[in-house]
Amino acid sequence: MRFFLGLLVVACAVGAIGAVLLLRGGGSEPIVAPQDPMPGRLLVGLQDDPSFRWDADRAVMLDRAREAGASLLRTVVVWKDTAPTRPVNAVDPFDPAYRLDDVDDLVRSAQQRGMELLVTIWGTPEWANGGQPPNRSPRDPADLEHFATALADRYSGRHEGYPAVRLFSAWNEPNLEQFLAPQFDSAGRSVGPALYAPIARAVYDGVKRGNPDAQVAIGETSPRGHDIPSEGAVQDSHSPARFARLLSEVEPDAPFDAWAQHPYPPRPEVSPEESVRWPRVGIGNLERFGAAVDEWFGRDATPIWITEYAHETLPLEPFGIDPELQARYAEQALDRAARNPRVRMFLWFVFRDRSDGLWQSGLLNEDASPKPTFETFAEVAQRLDARNPLLPESADVARVPALELAYYVPAGTPVDVTVDGVSQPAVPIERDGWVDVALEPGRDTVDVRVTDPHGHSVVRTVRLQDSTAIVVD
Repeated sequence: MRFFLGLLVVACAVGAIGAVLLLRGGGSEPIVAPQDPMPGRLLVGLQDDPSFRWDADRAVMLDRAREAGASLLRTVVVWKDTAPTRPVNAVDPFDPAYRLDDVDDLVRSAQQRGMELLVTIWGTPEWANGGQPPNRSPRDPADLEHFATALADRYSGRHEGYPAVRLFSAWNEPNLEQFLAPQFDSAGRSVGPALYAPIARAVYDGVKRGNPDAQVAIGETSPRGHDIPSEGAVQDSHSPARFARLLSEVEPDAPFDAWAQHPYPPRPEVSPEESVRWPRVGIGNLERFGAAVDEWFGRDATPIWITEYAHETLPLEPFGIDPELQARYAEQALDRAARNPRVRMFLWFVFRDRSDGLWQSGLLNEDASPKPTFETFAEVAQRLDARNPLLPESADVARVPALELAYYVPAGTPVDVTVDGVSQPAVPIERDGWVDVALEPGRDTVDVRVTDPHGHSVVRTVRLQDSTAIVVD
C-alpha cells in the first residue's frame, strides 16, 4: 500500500479467472458456468506495476512471475495519467486522448504467458474534478463511467491485437483519505462511503457496457481505519467493515460481482492465523466479513477477492520479519484463503523489493535473487491453480484457459482437443481465450491438451470429486 502510494506520487509528478470463478452476464448472479465455485482452487497472482509495466527488464520479470506460479496480475490504471486531457469521444476505446501503450503491452505479455489481468481503475484527472488531486471524486460520475466503458471495450477481445481482460475493480482503498477524500466533512460526519457509491456504480456500469462478460469488484478496502476524524499526521479513514456497512446504507442495491479486500496483518510479524479486532478485516475474519456484506446488501455468498496481501521482510524493512518466516506465513495465508469457499483469488504485493520503494514484501530481493518465499509461493500456487479446475463429479463440461494459444490465433479458430490422449472434435477458442471441453463420466482426474493450428499446446488437469467432500491437498 505504502509503496503504491509513493509510486502514484511519482507518477503524478512526472506526468485475473479460472473455472472456479467464472461468472457471466450483466448482473451479479452466476449464469453460464458449467460448474459452481468450489474451495480448493484459486487464481493466485501478483501486483507490481514497476516490475511488470515500466522497468526495462519487465519481460524477464514476467517470466519469473510465471515461474512463481502466477495465473493473475493486478495492475492499476490511473485515469488521470491515461486521460490527461478530456477525450473527444470518451467511450471510444481508441480516442487519441487515451495513453495506454504500457497497459497494451502488459495485457499482451500476460496473455502470452498464460496469465490474466485484474485492472483497478483509480485517480481522477484534473479536468474531471475541477483541478483537484486525483483522490477527489469526479464532478460528474458519467465521465468515469465513460472511461470504464472505453477501457473494458478496448480489452473485450473484440479488437484484433487487444486481448480480453475479464476482471476489473473500482478504485483503490477508498476507505483511506490518501485515495478518496474527504472521509469526513468539516462537521466530523462520515462522507467517504457516500462519495464512493457513485464511483463504484460508474465503474460497474461502464465496464459492463464495454464488456458484459467482464466481472467487477468493488471495495478494494484497506484492512483498517479509525472511523472518526483524525488530527495531525494520521490520515482520516474508515475500517473496512464500517465502510461497507455505510455504503450499503447509501446504496443498498449497489451492483457488484465481488468485494475486493486487502486483509494485511496489523504488523509484519502477525501470523495469518491470528485474529484481528472487528471492524478491521484480516485473513482470519474474512468469512465474518463476507456474511456481513451478504446481510448489508441483501446478497447470498458474496465472492471475496483478496487483491493485496503481504508480509514485509528484513533487512530493507527495519520492522520486517525474517524471510524464512515470510515463506511460512505466505503458505499459511494461501492455505487459509483456499479453504474459504468465498475467496476466489489471492494477490501478493509486491514481486521485487526496491531500496527506493516503500513496501519491502517481494518474493525477490532487490537484485532479483529469490527469497525463500518464491519457492514456497510457486509450490502452493501451482497446487491451487484455478487454471486446472476442480469440478463437481457431475460436471460434463470443463471450461479451461488457453490464453497462450489466443496470443497466436484469433477468436473462433478451431483448436484440437485431446482428453487423456483421446482426440475430441475441434472446438473454437473463445473471445476471452478459453475453450469448452466435454468430459466423460466416471473419471476422477482428466488431462486435457489443447493445440492450435501452429502446433502450440497447453495442458490442463481437471479433477472431479464430490462437492460435499472437497479436500485441499
